[in-house]
Amino acid sequence: MQGLIFQNDGRSSYRELAGGGGGGGGVGWWWWKNEMDESKELEETVFYSLCAFYSLISFIALVQLFRIQMRVPEYGWTTQKVFHLMNFIVNGLRAILFGFYKSVFLLKPKILEMALLDLPTLLFFSTYTLLVLFWAEIYHQARSLPTNKLRPAYLTINGLVYFIQVCIWISVRVSRTPIAVEVAKLFLSVISFFAALGFLIYGGRLFYLLRRFPIESKGRRNKLNEVGFVTGICCTCFLIRCLVVMVSAFDKDVSLDVLNHPILNLVYYMLVEIVPSALVLFILRKLPPKRVSDQYHPIR
Repeated sequence: MQGLIFQNDGRSSYRELAGGGGGGGGVGWWWWKNEMDESKELEETVFYSLCAFYSLISFIALVQLFRIQMRVPEYGWTTQKVFHLMNFIVNGLRAILFGFYKSVFLLKPKILEMALLDLPTLLFFSTYTLLVLFWAEIYHQARSLPTNKLRPAYLTINGLVYFIQVCIWISVRVSRTPIAVEVAKLFLSVISFFAALGFLIYGGRLFYLLRRFPIESKGRRNKLNEVGFVTGICCTCFLIRCLVVMVSAFDKDVSLDVLNHPILNLVYYMLVEIVPSALVLFILRKLPPKRVSDQYHPIR
C-alpha cells in the first residue's frame, strides 16, 4: 500500500509549526509546503496530470502490442506481448484511479480504497518481474542450464505474493490497528526489494554474459545496452519504492497521503512508475523480425 492513510492531524501540526516561530528557514519551508499541499487547485492539477501521464503510457503500450501482433500474427501470447498487455492494464488502472481520485478516496469501508490503491503496485511487480523471468530463461539457455522450473517459480512467487497481500487486507479490516497498516506497507517494501534484487542478479548475469562475447555487430551492442539500461532503471525504481514505502510506515510526515501530499505523490509516482515505464517501453520498442527465430517462443 502506498501509505494512503488520511492524516488530518498532520495539517494542524504543520500550521502550528509555521506560525510558532520567527521566520527561520525550516519554519518557512514547512509553511510553504503546508500551503501548497492544502491547495485544491494544485491537488486537481497533480492528480489529473498523473491520470494523463498514465493514460499516455497505457496507450503507447497498447499500440506497441498491436504492432507486435501485426508483425508476428502467427504466434500466440509471447512474453513480449504479455509484457506490453500488462503495462497497458497497470497504467490504465492507475489512470482510472487518479482520474476519479475524489471518489476513490471516499470509498467505504477503507479496505476497498486500500485494495484499489495496492492492486496496481502488485500488478506492476508482476509486469516487470516478467522481464526477470525472460532474462533468466535466456541466461539458463546460454549456459545450458534447465529452464523448466523458471516459469513455475515465477507463477508460484506471484501467487504467493497475492495470497499474502489478500491476507494482509483481511487483517487490516479485522484488526483496525496501526500495526496492521504498517505491516501492509512493509510487505510492499519487501517485495520491491526482492524485485530489485532479481533484476540485479539476472540482469547483471546476462549483461556480463553478453560482454564476454565479442561485440562484432551493432545488434549485439544494442542488446548489451538494452539489458544494462533496463536493469539499472528497474533496480533504481524498485529500490526507491522500497525505501520510500518503508520510511512512510514509520514516519507520518512522509506518508504518501494522496489528498494531503500532492507534491510528494507527484514526485513519487513519477520516479517509481511513470518515468521508468516510459523509458523501458522506449528501450524495448524494437519489433521482432518478420521471420521469427527459433528463440522467439510463445507462452504456453
